[in-house]
Amino acid sequence: MPVDPAPLLNDPAIHTKNDGREDRELAMLLAMADEVVRRTRKGGADVAEVIARSGSELSARIRLGEPELVEEAGHRSLGMRVMRRGDGKAFRVALTSTSDTTDEGIARFVEDALELVELSQPDPFAGPPEPELIAKGPWDELDLYDPACGTIDAAEALRRAKRAEDAARSFDPRITNSEGATFARTQGAAVMVTSGGFRGGYRGSYASLVVTPVADEPGSEKKRRGYHWTARRKLAALDDEVAVGEEAARRTLRKLGARKVPTGELPVVFDPDAGRSILGLLAGCINGGAIYRRSSYLLDREGTRVASELVNVIDDPLMPGAPGSRPFDGEGLASRKLTIVEQGILRTYLVDSYSGRKLGRPSTGSASRGGTGGVGPSTTNFILQPGKTPAADVVKQTKQGLYVTEMMGFGFNAVTGDFSRGAGGFWIENGELAYPVSEVTISLNLNELLQRIDLLGDDLDLRTSVAAPTFRVSSMTVAGS
Repeated sequence: MPVDPAPLLNDPAIHTKNDGREDRELAMLLAMADEVVRRTRKGGADVAEVIARSGSELSARIRLGEPELVEEAGHRSLGMRVMRRGDGKAFRVALTSTSDTTDEGIARFVEDALELVELSQPDPFAGPPEPELIAKGPWDELDLYDPACGTIDAAEALRRAKRAEDAARSFDPRITNSEGATFARTQGAAVMVTSGGFRGGYRGSYASLVVTPVADEPGSEKKRRGYHWTARRKLAALDDEVAVGEEAARRTLRKLGARKVPTGELPVVFDPDAGRSILGLLAGCINGGAIYRRSSYLLDREGTRVASELVNVIDDPLMPGAPGSRPFDGEGLASRKLTIVEQGILRTYLVDSYSGRKLGRPSTGSASRGGTGGVGPSTTNFILQPGKTPAADVVKQTKQGLYVTEMMGFGFNAVTGDFSRGAGGFWIENGELAYPVSEVTISLNLNELLQRIDLLGDDLDLRTSVAAPTFRVSSMTVAGS
């Protein structure tokens, strides 16, 4: 199989600011994908879309000062979506993948794909994206890759994790146990080639550290667990290990003495971690797949009010260095920033070509492609834009209520919007955090919850691809004692 990458090193499909070794890996994957598309089309497929990936992952965990787990793996794989026209010109579709990238393995991969597509049923909505929508390189430099991530070996990962856990355990004698500290890093490359004319690729990296101390509840056998974490695409942008460990200890200790609160209708303030969970529910409900399946409470709600006028939600894949950024989508369409909710009004759903056809509209460039070649709509950097109120002032402006730092359970019905989950955090009294709270339930229909947002903090932190600042909901049902 011709996989000499040399002729492709200056190809605009993979033009980046990486060094020569890194560009060579992208060129190798691109040559492999080119060849698979050529063989599959020669075998009779009308459409062949190939994704080729390679990368490595490392995860190291320390517990009570001793190494508990080290996992390291490298991979190279191919995934393909193949289509062939059936009766009535509707496409049959098949998905297949392999990690055997030898010439014999790729030959079987292509043969299997061609056999599978003959067994599938024609789907009138299936098909590749419209040719005029296909993006062309070179791509914007989004600063997604840091070669320093690859320099972290198991020994260094364990050292960083141990330093963080030691800082947490030595912070206060009430920290008596630990569920460990984990340092993880990943880096990889991905290219996509389609018979419709798309060719592109890029590299990415990500590193994280999480620490989980445990404290004894005085006068009780109960244990209180807290955590803190840092994550970034760039290794140097991670918070210091000692600072992460000490903050994890503080968050654990402040849970001591937690109690229930009386049931009532109260303002509820969500911190960024809890708020991200709320925003993730909205992400699932504006997904084109949920809309055409009629499994979202936001069906037929475009152009209507779905949130407070303070609420602006964007999906932006072009933010440099952000976790969900990408230069093109999973079908080869150019990435672009989308306004999902504007001053409380729902402006658009997120659709790929398939769900777009189902709904009678063009793709929003929101396709995501999995390792098997399967495609579906998804978010990239899905963000509730911050307000101008300092996060601490959101609490200060709340006379009495609940400050939520964590939620438990999965109590959400996307069809009706009904929301109810276990929660923990702090009681707010006269604008101050008075005491920790546990074993309560918060509930309100998501449609009402978003429309009752009346304060937005300024503390947006892009550690993950779904992100929200601190925000306040004017009234929710809090069920306690």
